[in-house]
Order: sequence, then C-alpha cells, then structure tokens
Amino acid sequence: MVLPSIQHPSFSGLIGISSADITPPVEIYSRNWGASEYDVAEGVHSPLILVCNTFQSSKNDKPLALISLDLGFFKDSEDELFLRSGVLQALSMYPAQLMICFSHTHAGPGLTRSDIAKPGGDLITPYLEQVQEKIIVAIQKALAEAVPATLSWQYGKCNLAKNRDLFEKEKNRFVVGFNPRKNSDETLLVGRITNDENIILGTIVNYACHPTTLAWENRLLSPDYVGAMRQKVQSETDAPCLFLQGASGELAPAEQYTGDVKVAEKHGRQIGYSVLAVLESMMGHNKQLCFERVVESGAPLAVWKQRDFSPSKAISGQITYITIPLKSLPSLAEIDQQLNDCSDRVLQERLWRKRNVRKSVGDGENASMPLWVWRLGDSLLFGQSNETYSDFQQQLRKEFYPDAVAVMNVVNGHIGYLPPADLYDKDIYQVWQSPFKEGSLELLTEMAIDAAKKIRK
Repeated sequence: MVLPSIQHPSFSGLIGISSADITPPVEIYSRNWGASEYDVAEGVHSPLILVCNTFQSSKNDKPLALISLDLGFFKDSEDELFLRSGVLQALSMYPAQLMICFSHTHAGPGLTRSDIAKPGGDLITPYLEQVQEKIIVAIQKALAEAVPATLSWQYGKCNLAKNRDLFEKEKNRFVVGFNPRKNSDETLLVGRITNDENIILGTIVNYACHPTTLAWENRLLSPDYVGAMRQKVQSETDAPCLFLQGASGELAPAEQYTGDVKVAEKHGRQIGYSVLAVLESMMGHNKQLCFERVVESGAPLAVWKQRDFSPSKAISGQITYITIPLKSLPSLAEIDQQLNDCSDRVLQERLWRKRNVRKSVGDGENASMPLWVWRLGDSLLFGQSNETYSDFQQQLRKEFYPDAVAVMNVVNGHIGYLPPADLYDKDIYQVWQSPFKEGSLELLTEMAIDAAKKIRK
C-alpha cells in the first residue's frame, strides 16, 4: 500500500516583511463617487497602510517584491507609471519583479495629478512622491531583514462577497447592488509565513470583494473593510497582514454604500475571523500529514500524523503582454467637448473617467495589457490591472489545482472591467464602462493559463 500524504502548497526561501503608514493629509482631493457632494474628507477613520513582502531563493538572487497599498485606483496610466517607474529605477529592478497591488478602497485619496485645480488637488503629486519613497524604503527594509522562512497556503471560505449584478425589471437594466438570486465566489486564500520555530512572521490574504461599504455619504479617509480585517488578524498573530484584492468585478458586500464606518468594521472582522479559522486549520511549519497505520478497534481506524517535508524553493516571475481588442470608442476630442458642454456633477465625473480610460488605452483598435505571473514554489500569483469577474480566478484555480492560485485585480494600474462575453448584450455598468470588446476576459484567461504553464516547467 502506498502511504498517502497531504501538504500545504509552499515556498521556502528568504522572505522579507515590512510595513508603513501611507495615510495622506486629510485636505487631499478624495472624491471617488459621482454621487458625492464633497471633494475633501473631514477626517481619518483608520490609517491607510502599506505592506511589503519580498521573496528570494538566496541572498544574491534578484527578489520578487509584492506590495499592498490601501489605495483605490489610478484613473490615468501616466500616474501609475510615474509611481512604479521611480521604484524600479531606484532599486534597479526589472518590471517583472514588482507587483504593486491596490486594496481598491473607494474611501481613499485621489491619485490623478491632473486634478490639480480641484480642491486639495495640489496635494496629489507630493503624496504620490511620498508613497513612492515609502515603497522604496519598505522594499529595502524587507530585503535587509529577510530571513529563511516558508510561505504556506490554505483555502477557506467567507460569505461576505455577494453577486452585485441586480436586474431592475422596470427599467430593463442592471444596477450595481446585491443580487440575492445569484451565487458568488466565496473562496478565501490565506498565506502563512513562518520560521523554523513555527512563529508566524506574516500573513497574506487573497479575497475578492469590492471595498465599497463606504460610499458618497462617508466623509472619512478609510481602507474600508480591509483595515478592520487586518487589525483582527494582526492582533492574533502579532505579524503584518498583506491584503490582495481578488477578481471581484461582480462581487461586493450585500450591505454597502453607507457612511457608517461600523458597517465596514463589521465586514472586516467577518473576513478576519475567517482568516483566523484558516490559520488554525493549518499544519505546522514544514509539516505534512501522513497516513501512518491502521489500528484495529471497534472499527479499523486510520491514523494520520504530521511529519517533516521539504518545501519547494522554485521561484520565478514574468510579464506577458496581451493584445486586447477595443470597442469603438469616442476620441479624446469628442469626450472633451462633452465635458465642456456638461454641467451635471455626476455626469462630469463619468466623462472625466471615460476620458482617462481613452487616454490610457490609446487611439488604436487594440490595447496591450501586461499580465504578471509569479511562481513561488507550489503557488502561482496572477496580477493584472483590470477588474475581472470572478470567472477568471475560478478557471485558474481549476486549471492549476492542487497548486495554490492567488489572483489579483488592480495591480500596477487600472483601466476597466473585464466581464464574461455572455453579459455584453446586457445594459450593465461593467460592460458599458469597459473599453474592451466582448471575449476579452476569455482571451486573458487563455493567455494566463499558457503563461503559467510555461513558468511551471
């Protein structure tokens, strides 16, 4: 009889961890909702945080640097490039080595430097420069303090995320809000970083759910639910917690769009408790569960025991550029004319976002979209700048089982949504916001699978 064993997908190497506070000045421009009646926050609900993890197989190897920021989204690709290129240049890193991941909070500061004329807009450029410097310092600190450690992964569940594509029959359209009739992807992926003494050095949480609890009535800068989740996990582990926003294009809490920070805190604790439950279920540092023997009793009893194993040290990272076809879009000049003729505050916000999307994708028939794929031992990390539906992460998990698969939206930029092809004939926000043609999500999924198969060889 071949004795079976079960082990967590793991990576063993040098792992560095650091964190920093990136809370902006309250006076910074922070209007993220078309329905908002204010442009500048009145205070801070909870600090905005940066968490950094670095990974190397040995001290002299080029690192992979994973950054999580409690920020929302870039509206202009030039601002994203400004932030990231400065980090790459300062640390002599290649683009494939760095993923800057936004939590996607909708209660954070504006990040568009061209908003300089708006209230608090003059603070955006200095703030981006500060964030850039803090990323650089965080990576340097993590690398300097990196220690031999193991990153192990385990899946769990959290039912905070609900489908948010709700059909409004009276107007024959979809609205963005809780749809109780559709199921949602509740998968939670937890990474645990431990040393040889089985001490937790850090955690990674990958979960897909829009941080849109706090909306136009909220007047405080906030990480939304991510802050309370992180506080709960860190209070129990005494170690930094890095959050990765998953493929949440159609996922959000059922209760959202409020100014009540207690609702966001409740949501965060819900995920936090789910993370802690996953951590409690995991085996010890570099341990696998092995079938040992059968003991004859009132029934034949199978005895399993934890035994040592050596995790994989494989590590690599790459970028794949994917040509995605664009819809027929209005030109920048046409959008500018519409903006000039518009006096409605909500419509102005929509047009301004449309302008920045058009500027980011260019004036051709296609756009080149980068996809980051990393291999860390028995795990794969996929990062891309768009807001994919959860079909993307579900397909990748299925394809690469039993490897752990972390999938992240809003990585190294932000352009638009990638909904499934069968939604493109619907009057739905994620379709009409997206600059990409029908079938783009399926194309991205196919290319991601091909890229990951190559990196696993």
